[in-house]
Amino acid sequence: MDKKSQNIEERVQYLKEKAKEVRKNIIDMIFTAQSGHPGGALSAADVMTALYFDILKIDPKNPRWPDRDRFILSKGHACPVWYSCLAMRGYFPMKELKTLRKFESILQGHPDMLKTPGVDITTGSLGHGLSLGVGMALEGKLVKKNYHIYVILGDGEINEGQIWEAAASASKYELDNLIAIVDKNKLQMDGLTNKVMPMDPIDEKFKAFNWHVITINGHNMKAILIALEKAKKIKSKPVCIIANTVKGKGVSFMENIREWHGKAPNKQEYKKAIREIEGSNNEVK
Repeated sequence: MDKKSQNIEERVQYLKEKAKEVRKNIIDMIFTAQSGHPGGALSAADVMTALYFDILKIDPKNPRWPDRDRFILSKGHACPVWYSCLAMRGYFPMKELKTLRKFESILQGHPDMLKTPGVDITTGSLGHGLSLGVGMALEGKLVKKNYHIYVILGDGEINEGQIWEAAASASKYELDNLIAIVDKNKLQMDGLTNKVMPMDPIDEKFKAFNWHVITINGHNMKAILIALEKAKKIKSKPVCIIANTVKGKGVSFMENIREWHGKAPNKQEYKKAIREIEGSNNEVK
């Protein structure tokens, strides 16, 4: 999208429509595979849409372009949202989405950089993505490249101690080319995050590690765009965007329901989900 010729309201409207397509693809993929993780994919859909259709400096025709921005989905089980964005941007044919989790598919249950065009790093074991992002950001500094690294983390995932080792390293090396986004949907596989392992206040924790912190409504597209653009302008420290989201956002019977962390809809649920996504603007008021 040519941002120079669009004001922010036009960009927001465009991205809202794209986010609907992203969500529909998520549901369709998981229904077809009868396997996958809809809850966390849907909660991250608005942020992912803003990144892939407005913010990221990328070239689908040249996935390994040296000057591209890098993206890491640290919570790799939510990969249907990533695959949807990549297909819609032209990294591979849309028909491949129907092959999710099938044997020898390019779209496995966790992102695989050796199989999927546009995937910068393989993820799946939770807690590793921020450390990988620190490494990529350090490389960017060392080779004097002007790209950014974006890492999406789950709020359950930040239970992992390695996250905080990475946070300390990012601050030490003043990695202002590193932007972490916490998808704070308040649920993880075993229950509410504040019951399994309370992490609040997440903002104060990252601030204590000398990160610049921005807190937003992760389903308000305008707020997402403003935060992402602001993050790129912060100097001498890494940025953490805490995106308050709803697990399963856009599908009423999936929203805030733990069981939809990793469950495929049946045919009736699939049809209802698609109808709801098509008729909703998906924003939290």
